[in-house]
Amino acid sequence: MTTRSTILLTIQKIGAAYGRDIASLDDDVVLVDSGLDSLCFAVVVAHLEDELGLDPLSSVARFPVTIGDFIKLYENSAKQ
Repeated sequence: MTTRSTILLTIQKIGAAYGRDIASLDDDVVLVDSGLDSLCFAVVVAHLEDELGLDPLSSVARFPVTIGDFIKLYENSAKQ
């Protein structure tokens, strides 16, 4: 499974687990408009750290704005 597909699947799973209506997960969707709240995002990040062994958010000055930015952050961290 790719980093992208792992992230998208995790967002969908967490959204379903918390009863959230998840927006279309296109790259240009703004994270705050995705249907997840801050608790859900924290759970997503924790799951991704377990799944991918990465926590790129701990070293960024700015939180990603869109789904695409979020995915790129993880993909770029996986390459390092």
